[in-house]
Amino acid sequence: MMKIFKALTIAGSDSGAGAGIQADLKTFAALRVYGTSVITAITAQNTRGVTQIFELTPDLIAAQIDAVIEDIGAHALKTGMLANSAIIEVVAKKIREYRLANLVVDPVMVAKSGDLLLRREAIEALKSRLIPLATIVTPNLPEAEQLTGIHGTGLEALREAARRIIGMGAKSVVIKGGHRRGPATDLFFDGKKFRQLSAARVPTPNTHGTGCTFSAAIAANLAKGEKLERAVVLAKRYITQAIRRGFGIGSGHSPVHHFYCFWPKR
Repeated sequence: MMKIFKALTIAGSDSGAGAGIQADLKTFAALRVYGTSVITAITAQNTRGVTQIFELTPDLIAAQIDAVIEDIGAHALKTGMLANSAIIEVVAKKIREYRLANLVVDPVMVAKSGDLLLRREAIEALKSRLIPLATIVTPNLPEAEQLTGIHGTGLEALREAARRIIGMGAKSVVIKGGHRRGPATDLFFDGKKFRQLSAARVPTPNTHGTGCTFSAAIAANLAKGEKLERAVVLAKRYITQAIRRGFGIGSGHSPVHHFYCFWPKR
């Protein structure tokens, strides 16, 4: 009998389907993992930006987690847009209650368009409640700066930021290099060793949902039983190809191509 691998995403809904819950579920499906979802917020969003956000109540978010875990379960999970401290608190409580393993925390703070997706008062809750439960945290450079107070794009600055995130209780961290110059080089740190993961930078505006997709790919690989570092390496390969094979669907930042491996090359 075929083993079914399962992954849960706890994140916001993107009506343009390039990021958030929609990107996560596409990624899970592309990597042959059964995806379930807990929606934290509903956004009115397209490739140009976010026009409205509605945050769901903590009780409804808790009920969604209960419904999924008590029946279906999850071999791994990831968090994305959590919006406010009350949502972070209830998500962390449920993760502890069900002793959920293989948690990928994508500390989503700002959309590609620049719209704020996490209230500033919630950053401390993210650092003290959720990050200590994380198997891996996946910030981009601006998010790493917000979490650690470390500014700069040099290697030593990134290493110090990674050390500080591990100091918050996370088992590992990968700081994404999309905001740096030159090749797209990410820095992985497991508390003992650093590893740089590089790929040629793809000159394209179609990068909406890259962070969501990358973190979802890590979760999918963990759900399938991959070791942590291997899960990150495979996710890096996947997102690089998804960016390279992207295509425009709107007039702004179009999404990456989650199902590139099933489509013929152009």
